[in-house]
Amino acid sequence: MKKYIYIFKTTLIDNLQYVFNLVCGFIGFFIMIFIFLNLWKYVYSDPNELINGYNLNQMIWYAIVTEIIYKLSSNKVVSTELIKDIKNGNIAYNLNKPYNYIMYVMSRFYGNALVITIIGVVIGCLTGILFVGPLDGFRFVSIPFFAIVAFLGITISALIYLIIAMLSFFMEDSHPFNWIYKKVLIVLGILFPVEFFPKAIQPIIKMSPVYVVTYGPAVLLINFNMDMFWKILLAQGIYLVVLVLIVSLVYRKGVKKLNVNGG
Repeated sequence: MKKYIYIFKTTLIDNLQYVFNLVCGFIGFFIMIFIFLNLWKYVYSDPNELINGYNLNQMIWYAIVTEIIYKLSSNKVVSTELIKDIKNGNIAYNLNKPYNYIMYVMSRFYGNALVITIIGVVIGCLTGILFVGPLDGFRFVSIPFFAIVAFLGITISALIYLIIAMLSFFMEDSHPFNWIYKKVLIVLGILFPVEFFPKAIQPIIKMSPVYVVTYGPAVLLINFNMDMFWKILLAQGIYLVVLVLIVSLVYRKGVKKLNVNGG
C-alpha cells in the first residue's frame, strides 16, 4: 500500500507545479456555465418558478456540480493515457514494475483528481455565487454525505474509462467508445436532470452510470435527504462490485493476450 501512496503523492506534487495550467483549464467550465445560465434564464420566466422541482438557482448549481464531477472523472490518466500506453506498447514496460498496474493508474488518477477538486470547488462556488447567489436550501450537514457519493461516483466513472481503455487490448482503437461514454454523461447527466426526461425513459437513466456518477451526487447536494443518500450509496455499491470484477477480468485477458503475442 505504501508504494501506491507514494505514487499518489508524486502525482499530486507534479500537478501542483502546474496549478496555473489547471486553472486555465476551467475557462471552458466558466463559459459553459455562462451558456447554461442564459439558456435557463430564457426558459424560466420567473427565477422562483419551479420546473420539475427545480428553480433557476438550483438548475445552475446542478450544472456546476455535475460539470465539476464530469471534469474530475474524465481526467486524462484514465481517459486517454492508458489507451496510448496500450497502443504504443508502453504497457509492457509498466507491467514489469513491482506494482499492480491498475492500482498504479488509480493512484495517479486520485493524485490528479485531488488538485482538480480543490480548484474546481473554489471556481465552482465563486461562479455559482456570482451568477445566481448561494444555493437555495443548502445544508452544511449534506457536505460529508455528498463528498462520499461524489468520491464513489468519480471512482465508478474512472473504472468505466479503464474498461473502455483496456478494450484496446482486443481492437485497434477504443477511443470511439470513450467518446460515446463522455457524450452520454453530458447529455443525460449534465444538460438536464433526470426529471426533465420523459417518464418512460427515466427508470432506464436511473439504472445507467449517469445516476451514480453525476445526477445522484448533484441532487443529494441540492435537495439533501438521507433516503436519497442510501439509495445512491446502494446503487454505487452494486456498480463498484460489478465494475471491479469486469476490470479484473478484462485486465487478465488483456495481459494474457499481450504475453501470447510477445508483448
